[in-house]
Amino acid sequence: MDKDKVKILVIDDEPKVSWLLSEGLGKIYEIVYAKDGLEGLQMVSKTKPSLVLLDIKMPGMDGLEVLDKIKSMDRLTEVIMLSGHGETKNVVESIKRGASEFINKPFDVKEVEIHIQSVLEKTRLKRELDHLKNELKTKSQYEILVGDSPKMLQIKTIIEQVADSELTVLIRGESGTGKEIVARMLHTLSSRKNEPFVKVNCAAIPRDLLEAELFGYEKGAFTGAHKTKPGRFETANKGTIFLDEIGDMPLELQSKLLQVLEQYEFMRVGAIRTIKVDTRILCATNRDLNKALKDQTIREDLFYRLNEVTINLPPLGERREDIPLLIEHFLQKYNTLYDKKYRPLSSRSIELLQEFDWPGNVRQLENLIKQVVVREDEEIIYDTLKTPSVQTGSYSPQKPSFSETRNYSLKKRVGDAVAHEEKALISEVLSKTNWNRRKAAGLLEISYRSLLYKIKEYQLAG
Repeated sequence: MDKDKVKILVIDDEPKVSWLLSEGLGKIYEIVYAKDGLEGLQMVSKTKPSLVLLDIKMPGMDGLEVLDKIKSMDRLTEVIMLSGHGETKNVVESIKRGASEFINKPFDVKEVEIHIQSVLEKTRLKRELDHLKNELKTKSQYEILVGDSPKMLQIKTIIEQVADSELTVLIRGESGTGKEIVARMLHTLSSRKNEPFVKVNCAAIPRDLLEAELFGYEKGAFTGAHKTKPGRFETANKGTIFLDEIGDMPLELQSKLLQVLEQYEFMRVGAIRTIKVDTRILCATNRDLNKALKDQTIREDLFYRLNEVTINLPPLGERREDIPLLIEHFLQKYNTLYDKKYRPLSSRSIELLQEFDWPGNVRQLENLIKQVVVREDEEIIYDTLKTPSVQTGSYSPQKPSFSETRNYSLKKRVGDAVAHEEKALISEVLSKTNWNRRKAAGLLEISYRSLLYKIKEYQLAG
């Protein structure tokens, strides 16, 4: 039986109907059939069909009763009703009880095929929508600021204090430290939470388009402006606008932004009247704005206006005590998102992750944990951290050698002993197989990739 075929159960007391559908649709679908309601319910339980074609008039248990029982067993099972008695009351009652469609007998097989395709397509779209909703729910659930180090607790306190205010907040920090998460938290904890949150990356939009993107434009304002277009500030009305990389905003636009900050009004490009908006403004940058002020690449009045409240996010290297919490958080996030059941990391992996310098900050750690979960392979950590492109110069995750200075830590002594024996055994097996790595991996009962990693880790050479 073709496992890729959609399974359709036909419940009808007329053998001719089942035969006709099997002959006409058997090449496309897997057709199974039952001669009455009782057998049909047993088949639903046993075969788990994607779709049921159900006759409404049968001896014993009628179609409507069978429909009720099918829906009580699995409400997601789609049912198309068949009837030679197409009374309106039957059609309405069937739909009320959960039937997807209603086909009158006698029917043309091609007509039935069209109905089946329509129902299956609707089912596919519904499942896709449910998946996207769950994914969105998962993402929002995990868009929180993780960490209980003193610096992070102080930041969380500031967020709670200023979230439900109209103060302009400037979020500063290196790339990957979580500036957008802070902005979204400020929005979510405010009275504007049910209104739009609009993000604009000032560095990603070309200078000559940024004004039109932020403030909109009137029809005919420039070549190609065939119709009036509202800007991001109008879109964010009643809500929050998040201006990321504010330090990259051109000097000539800063005066217009200042006008919005102070008077809550602006003009579209090519317009002659002002537009009023009620928008909370949050900004973020990874640039040194004090230096930008000295270099005169940011207006002094805008600088002080943006500085009503400043949140400084520390790089991950300055809050290493939060790394175990972040690891657990990302493991849960991606296990849920990708329907995985990947186990917690080993203590050795966590230690290595805590020792690393993380030039890409939390984003770099998150991407690494995502790979581990998706590929279900913890060794990715060691391979990645040893790669020169992610090294910062001083750190290299080498496994401690057995000959290191004597240490009374039981955990470390056991780890050293295991490493020593592992290296010796791998060397012995490689010699025995004349360095046939695939053969050696088979004898060691580990994957070929794992063996290559161990050879590299212990610096073994043939």
